Amino acid sequence: MRTTIKHIITKIKEGMLREMWIQTKWIYQYVRQYWKAMIFYTLLGLSGTVISLVSSLISRDLVDIITGHETGLLIQTFCLFIGFSIGNIILTQISSYASNWISIRVDNEIKADVFQKMLITDWESLTDYHTGDLLTRWSADASTISSGILSWIPNLIIYTTRFVGTFALVLYYDPTFALLAMLGIPVSILMSRTLLHKMQANNKRSAAMNAKMTGFNQETFSNIQTIKAFDLIRLYTARLKELQSEYFSMKMDFQKLSMITSIIMSLVGLAVSYICYGWGIYRVWSGVISYGTMTMFLSLSGSLTGTLNSLIALVPTAISITTSAGRLMDILDMPKEDYSAAEDADRLYEYYKDSGISITFRDMEYTYHSGTQVFAGASMEAHPHEIVALVGPSGEGKTTLLRLILSLLSSQSGTCRVYGGTDEENGLPLSPATRRLFSYVPQGNTMFSGTIAENMRNVKPDATDEEIIDALKLSCAWDFVEKLPDGIESMVKERGGGFSEGQSQRLSIARALLRKSPILLLDEATSALDVATERKVLKNIMRDEYPRTCIVTTHRPTVLGICSKVYAIRDKRCNLLSEEEIRVLERDF
Repeated sequence: MRTTIKHIITKIKEGMLREMWIQTKWIYQYVRQYWKAMIFYTLLGLSGTVISLVSSLISRDLVDIITGHETGLLIQTFCLFIGFSIGNIILTQISSYASNWISIRVDNEIKADVFQKMLITDWESLTDYHTGDLLTRWSADASTISSGILSWIPNLIIYTTRFVGTFALVLYYDPTFALLAMLGIPVSILMSRTLLHKMQANNKRSAAMNAKMTGFNQETFSNIQTIKAFDLIRLYTARLKELQSEYFSMKMDFQKLSMITSIIMSLVGLAVSYICYGWGIYRVWSGVISYGTMTMFLSLSGSLTGTLNSLIALVPTAISITTSAGRLMDILDMPKEDYSAAEDADRLYEYYKDSGISITFRDMEYTYHSGTQVFAGASMEAHPHEIVALVGPSGEGKTTLLRLILSLLSSQSGTCRVYGGTDEENGLPLSPATRRLFSYVPQGNTMFSGTIAENMRNVKPDATDEEIIDALKLSCAWDFVEKLPDGIESMVKERGGGFSEGQSQRLSIARALLRKSPILLLDEATSALDVATERKVLKNIMRDEYPRTCIVTTHRPTVLGICSKVYAIRDKRCNLLSEEEIRVLERDF
């Protein structure tokens, strides 16, 4: 007992209760709007408790009438017994329906809210988590909360009322039976305490293991082509079996403890039942109580034990719920992106959409959270109707610069602005809100499953077929799309399946052009194209009447001759190259 008290005090000092309280308050921001439904669910449960207790009394009378201990209306009592039994069944089903209704509604609300908040979480912070872990937290943890928290307080009220009511009924008719029925309570509390500590640790291990397995499966199926190409099927199958073995061992360790605890508690419950049964036979034989009263006591004693176990089970349920809430809060408490300048960005776009928007960096510095410095005093600028190229070896910061432009990353110093005309000072600093001014084609395949038209309309829902075709022509994608049997209604598989890398790149460029954003960012977006097609795409962009500012990163200097400016990223700076330096790059390629 002393050890238990010390453990509880230690946990309280460590802030366990305060942490659980914070997590509980966070959870109830979602369920508070459903308080009427929760009250309804609670009233249904309490009504079921009353019906169950009344049914026990009717059952007692029915047995006594049959055995001749009492005289009464057999048919009427029997009909009452059936009626209450049917009523209990109906109430149970209605309670189940109400519970599921609330649970699904709140589950959807939590997931939608968490989904939206994850999307506006600081990008660099979010990359510290594996995609599989994020998916597990969003899906499994949210479901744990929604399925548990809605019934936790109602069930606490229902089970407490049921326990008190049942105990009071037994105590009223025979105090000795009440004392015997309570014999198993100390053992139940002791066993549940042991199981509780193990369950707390197991919940965290289980969540981490689920995230690990989800991440492994997600990565495997996303990279199945690479796995096949390198003949890694046996390796990945072996890795899956290792993860499954680890998961199996973890679950079985906990299951062994649960099994032993359940056996002990069941044996204790059986012993208490037999003691009550023996005592009931003695009381009937002594003529103190009737046979019907004895059967009622036996039924109620089992109900007392079961209700107590249900009450105790609410504790690990609470721990499971708050553990899941804590895992979600880890993500949602990360810094959020600032969209407060959204209206200013809209005004800037509307005012300068016919003349174009420029972008400048002045003495910009950026260092990753890991401590790696990428830029120190970097400056560059790009204006409408220009194609500005960024060149340099891999790892020098070309992609990082585009992420800074998109405010996926934030510079530590310097000025980074977008503006119209020549008034740079009255422009807007780059922020998540200014992303609406950009179209972006990243490295790799970024097409979604669906038709070509659906992919295009992701960025412009009201685009006409003619607008889509015009964008496809600009990106040199119409050459192959028009030959497809279904044209722009042709299906694109997951990750651009069904099209070559070059075709997917041209479709991605078309999608970006369709959006008609003032600034277009192409991150190695033409790397899979042959030189002739690459030059044609960039020339089409240059000839397009739309006042677009285009920034392109490339390893191939063969297209630099058609670019307005070329910056070489070297020594953490953006160095503007002269025409002679560009010719040297083209010659030495």
